[in-house]
Amino acid sequence: MLQTISILLENKPGALLRVTGVLAARGYNIETLTVAKTLDPELSRMTITVNVEDRLRTQVVKQMNKLVNVLQASDLTDSPAVIREMVLVRVRCPQETRTSVLKEAEIFHSRIVDSSVEGFAIEATGDPEKLDEFIEVMRTYGDIEVSRSGSVAMSLETRKLRLQPPITMAAQGPTATPVSAPVA
Repeated sequence: MLQTISILLENKPGALLRVTGVLAARGYNIETLTVAKTLDPELSRMTITVNVEDRLRTQVVKQMNKLVNVLQASDLTDSPAVIREMVLVRVRCPQETRTSVLKEAEIFHSRIVDSSVEGFAIEATGDPEKLDEFIEVMRTYGDIEVSRSGSVAMSLETRKLRLQPPITMAAQGPTATPVSAPVA
């Protein structure tokens, strides 16, 4: 089953590698991964969609929360959340189907970002299932090229974030051990 995990972590070199390394070491396939800094330039928000067995979902989040630089990892799979993706589709279509392509794009609330004599480049956003449908519809009009972002998710729960202090590495030789940072 696909699991959506939202992670708040320090915006430092190696943080992304640690998270993906834990998943890869356990044989989990990352379906999508999106990461960007937050309003605080020292923090990043990462959204990962990973294929995990149901019985292991809580274990994956616990493993993420133990990582250096991770402040909070949350499973958004079954909780109230908004999950969105973006897709860019280039449709090469004959002149006689161009009006139909424009109508379909309007039905999916997408927008034309480029138009040429060969066809259109269309941008669509929405939940992943909706975008799968959009791609299938566009495929019926001709050759397509697809570029898709990873999922971006936000919890809709009203609870406050409970941040854990980041774990820092003690700078003492090759056998450095994690040390909890003081909480301010």
